[in-house]
Amino acid sequence: MKKFSIEIKWGILFILSTLLWIFFEKALGWHDELVSKHFLYTNLFAIIAVLIYVLALREKRAKFYNGKMTWQQGFVSGIVMTIVVAVFTPLTQYLVHEVISPSYFDNIISYSVDSGRMTQEKAEEFFNLNSYIIQSIFMALGAGVVTSAIVAFFLKKK
Repeated sequence: MKKFSIEIKWGILFILSTLLWIFFEKALGWHDELVSKHFLYTNLFAIIAVLIYVLALREKRAKFYNGKMTWQQGFVSGIVMTIVVAVFTPLTQYLVHEVISPSYFDNIISYSVDSGRMTQEKAEEFFNLNSYIIQSIFMALGAGVVTSAIVAFFLKKK
């Protein structure tokens, strides 16, 4: 467990930053009156996500590998962090949609139907807690693997 303490710490920091970002989105109205802009603006979180991976792998390289790290070591470290994030994704999504922004699904369903993007049935099928938990787990795993590979490539040192 100590071997992966840095990844666990940064995985938890990633989760906390996600929750803070959601508060930010909610405060700016992207879950309510500006829900039509949510899809576009929520992608800005990717900058923060990559920064967290960079900081995590830099710390792993400096503190665990004594300033030297292969791509594989960095990649494995990133994968472990990704797993931490994915494991907590159901809880994170629950907090987002039941505590922070409980009206989000109603708002995005209304917008999707009113704008003609989806039928009521399709919108309700797509925009609900179970669907978002599943989507978020796969997104966390997919984006985490890709981000880990790229960041590890740039942070490797021999």
